[in-house]
Amino acid sequence: MNGIYFSGTGNTKYCMEEFAKSTGDRAVSIESDETIEILRDFDEIAFGYPVYFSDIPRIVKSFILQHANMFYGKRIFIIVTMGLFSGDGAGLAARLLKKCGAVVTGGLHIRMPDCIADVKLLKKTPSENAALISSAQKKIMKTAEYIKRGIYPKDGLSFFHLIAGLFGQRLWFKLHSNQLREHLNIRTERCIGCGICTANCPSKSLYIENNKAVFYPGSCTICYRCINNCPAKAITLIGKEIFEQCRFENYIKGL
Repeated sequence: MNGIYFSGTGNTKYCMEEFAKSTGDRAVSIESDETIEILRDFDEIAFGYPVYFSDIPRIVKSFILQHANMFYGKRIFIIVTMGLFSGDGAGLAARLLKKCGAVVTGGLHIRMPDCIADVKLLKKTPSENAALISSAQKKIMKTAEYIKRGIYPKDGLSFFHLIAGLFGQRLWFKLHSNQLREHLNIRTERCIGCGICTANCPSKSLYIENNKAVFYPGSCTICYRCINNCPAKAITLIGKEIFEQCRFENYIKGL
């Protein structure tokens, strides 16, 4: 099954590529022009994304709505990655996709290493992260085999999942996450003006002005990509210091 995805720091990219590989197909980012080819040419598609605060990334929601006509009649299997909990992670996109006329065939939730670099409480040991990736890979392979037999998991699609996601995190964090996306913190005394953050920002919310990174609020998708790639560790969102830059390639080493 061919796939399209959004990935902030590499977790979802890895899961989608492993899933597509298991069927001899490919997975491409929604930031790539190849996405349109897959939406146009294939009737059954896997759609992957991470959840942030039990909510769908702004960039993913916008992508679905902007390409609503291309989802009409498509069979969509949703793959969601998370650090701790998502509730109705797959259901978030499923409800939007159904309004676009898509048929949602199932959902898969996968726990992966977290991407929140500036909260020490969420950090895991290398062995714990390795175990998460190993477990994720096994779950992906098992799911691919089930799908070949016409059996689709339904993670995150029930009414119970909706209630768990809504009251477990989403309502609690909704105001907080809305505030966060408007207040990315850049320590100008640390910023070296390298432009890595601006080149990597999927929402084009960062620019270089006077040799320093500048944040323009309004469209940030709180993916933590800029924070986890800044060589000067000059950017934070929730906390004030970087405890660990969370990129998938850091966790896959040695596996």
